[in-house]
Amino acid sequence: MTDIRFALVGDYKEAATAHQAIPVALQIATEAVGLDAEIEWIHTSRLASDTAETVLAGFDAIWCVPASPYASMDGALAAIRHAREAEIPFLGTCGGYQHAVLEFARNVLGLHEADNAEVNPDASLPLVAPLTCALIDQAGDISFAPDSLIAKHYGADHANETYRCSYGFARQYVPLFAGSDLHVSAWDDDGDPRAIEIRRHPFFIGTAFQPERSALKGVQHNLISAFVRAAHNRKLNGVPS
Repeated sequence: MTDIRFALVGDYKEAATAHQAIPVALQIATEAVGLDAEIEWIHTSRLASDTAETVLAGFDAIWCVPASPYASMDGALAAIRHAREAEIPFLGTCGGYQHAVLEFARNVLGLHEADNAEVNPDASLPLVAPLTCALIDQAGDISFAPDSLIAKHYGADHANETYRCSYGFARQYVPLFAGSDLHVSAWDDDGDPRAIEIRRHPFFIGTAFQPERSALKGVQHNLISAFVRAAHNRKLNGVPS
């Protein structure tokens, strides 16, 4: 078997359900195509704008994991920026999704005041804000944009997924991204954004929900399988990380 190297960016917590599920989800998806997953947890304190490229060298894909706030928000943002700019397959779930929105807003749109209200309650531009109703271990229906990559990967126009979050991408700020490369690609029944993607990237998707939880039932997830395929394609093509 060929190893695909995955960097799991986040601060490992044994009690976090997602942190237990993600390695299993990657194992299920890689074994299904005759591959092995080599996984390394990267603590956010190891990352910064001048170290992310070095720390993440040699990885075929980067997953920014749940359980934020992170020890270093700057570290998480640096990893996401590196994945975006170096075109490394990227998946961000829950906190990783939130910070992918922030990274793009700050570094592409120039919205330097964009922030996370969970970390900075007095933020003037709280792109990540408290949810009207916290979604703790709750499932909900999601509709995908018809032309989205996430819909293609799911092979469906809707899904039901499980969350564990109290904060999210605030819908009133979605228009700030109009005309940019970052698109909202999924919405819940109340019209709140639930996934984003960058379509001119080999694979760059963030979800408010946690598809990794499928692994707790031993089920292969289409989105994670697509992430694994993107990582394998990068390795096959010999693209340096």
